[in-house]
Amino acid sequence: MDVEIWSDVMCPFCYIGKRKFEQALSQFPHNEQINVVWKSFQLNPAMKTDPGKNINEYLAEVKGWSVEQARQMNDRVTAMAQEVGLAYDFDRAIVANSFDAHRLIQLAKTKGLGDAAEERLFRAYFTEGRNTADHATLLELGTAIGLDATEVQTVLAGDAFADDVNRDIYEAQQVGARGVPFFVLNRRYAVSGAQAPETFLGALNTAWAETVTTS
Repeated sequence: MDVEIWSDVMCPFCYIGKRKFEQALSQFPHNEQINVVWKSFQLNPAMKTDPGKNINEYLAEVKGWSVEQARQMNDRVTAMAQEVGLAYDFDRAIVANSFDAHRLIQLAKTKGLGDAAEERLFRAYFTEGRNTADHATLLELGTAIGLDATEVQTVLAGDAFADDVNRDIYEAQQVGARGVPFFVLNRRYAVSGAQAPETFLGALNTAWAETVTTS
């Protein structure tokens, strides 16, 4: 059974949602028969990469907040992340457009490494303060999960997989995803947001029962 997950590597709730879904999946008795498919989504397609600015400063600018207000909000998100074992550091998170990171994920998906790419990019962005729009950084992260360096360089140098990213973004609109993370189970059931593991487990059980009944 397919579980499609629309996600953005700069979305803090997507990384938290990934962990909560993984907790649910570990309790699901048929987890070996679940095929997780990562889908591209951009929260802010027009975002310009700015390595000299962190996310607190960026949010303050675009939301009309003070930097301290932005930091307080992100502190709350950091506490949520800690509850699922993630260490966020928004003071180091760099403002970076995610389109090329999504192209790297699309490449990784063709090698069965989609989940590894998502995980590595999330950690780079939220914990390590890496510039996930920088091609040298993406090359390093891609080869770290097992991608061929020459192939990564070729992809990043051109526009390979751009259509795949755009197709996923268009598809998100068709399935009703207005924000991420957005989970679609068996193309019939949707779960929006970083829900509790129990919610994901219930959705898995419901979708699985229907799959078994109709197959």
